[in-house]
Amino acid sequence: MREFLDILLTGEGYDVSLAMNGEEACSRLDEERFDLVVSDIRMKDIDGIGVLRKAKGVDPETMVVMISAFATAESAVEAMKEGAYDYIPKPFKVREFKRIVRDALRAKGSGEPGGDGAGEKENLHFGCLVGDSPQMKKVYDLVERVARTRSNILVFGESGTGKELVARAIHRRSARKDNPFVVINCAGIPENLIESELFGYRKGAFTGAAADKTGLFEAAHGGTVFFDEIGELPATIQVKLLRVIQERTFTAVGGTEEKSVDVRFISATNKDLETEVIEKRFREDLYFRLNVIQISMPPLRDREGDLPVLSQHFLEEYSRELDKDVKKMSAYALDILQQYAFPGNVRELENIVERSVALEASNIVLPESLTLSNFKQALDAQKSAPERKRRTDLTREGIQLDEVLQDMEREYISQALELSRGSRQEAAALLSISPDSLKYRLGKLSMKSG
Repeated sequence: MREFLDILLTGEGYDVSLAMNGEEACSRLDEERFDLVVSDIRMKDIDGIGVLRKAKGVDPETMVVMISAFATAESAVEAMKEGAYDYIPKPFKVREFKRIVRDALRAKGSGEPGGDGAGEKENLHFGCLVGDSPQMKKVYDLVERVARTRSNILVFGESGTGKELVARAIHRRSARKDNPFVVINCAGIPENLIESELFGYRKGAFTGAAADKTGLFEAAHGGTVFFDEIGELPATIQVKLLRVIQERTFTAVGGTEEKSVDVRFISATNKDLETEVIEKRFREDLYFRLNVIQISMPPLRDREGDLPVLSQHFLEEYSRELDKDVKKMSAYALDILQQYAFPGNVRELENIVERSVALEASNIVLPESLTLSNFKQALDAQKSAPERKRRTDLTREGIQLDEVLQDMEREYISQALELSRGSRQEAAALLSISPDSLKYRLGKLSMKSG
């Protein structure tokens, strides 16, 4: 393992020194300063915790990453209390290990290999949006380009992808940023009330209208109106909204005077509005008025590399809100999250992290604190069952039997670890094998994938 990590990190451009045991490591720490120490936990004489204490005693700024094949919550908590940056169980994924090394050095300010650390930290935040994936960079670029225009915008995406955050980002970068941003939840206002909410009403317009009331359009004058779930807007209101967009005027319920209004419309939907138009549930002319510019929000499963960034963002946010001292997500917990499909997207991740911070007793989120939706996992498993069945069909072209069996083994082990929330003992029981057998199989799969 030591030689493997030497080859791996040297290949990444890092300057690497090796120590055969804890005693040699402590001697090297007396002689030389290191940005990062990677140490095993179980060693004779001086163990990994001893090396960790020595490294922090010599230089508190030294980052330390612990590795162990015997990962337990207790040892992880002890390592984090002593100041370790992260705790990685064996076997680990090479890509994940490289990310942790990179993040640890960035946290120290050392930056990438060959760099001086200055300006190394990426801009992961775009207003209230978080992420640095290529998919999100496309969204950021489009937001910058359309923010200063007057064009109406339609934001499309699955529930929980952050459509309202995009609308707010556009508003804050527009010339209207100092004026109101009014959110209208089309699915949350009863149909018999939505007209009076949008346009306001005059005294005596209906029973209970004891005084004039200003509508949401008038309240948003000079600013932005955000229609959340525009596909739920009743047909009767669609006609009146079209007039507001075309004429920039409206009349209050029970009133006769037309009022001018200057607002920009941003709409969001998780429906296929083109299909809604074809099936006559949404007006075609209104669709084209709202959909001048379309922004598509990617689901979390397609945002490569954003999950660690988002997890850390929510962890810091809820640590402050709940007055907890939870500093980061353990590598093992993060690995479990990365194997999860997140049908509820970023909103579901936020809820998971909030629960984890609330439940966590240490200063690092461990797998035991994660609560994933077993119902969704079972649903995902059912959806993938036909695919697994198709892979077993043999044709005249033949198959690579070893590769097929390896893929199946990896898939079932992954599902077992998800269902057991990272407990290898429980995962082994689900697979009807011994913990030692599971450990061997994980090592074999890790070596092949590396």
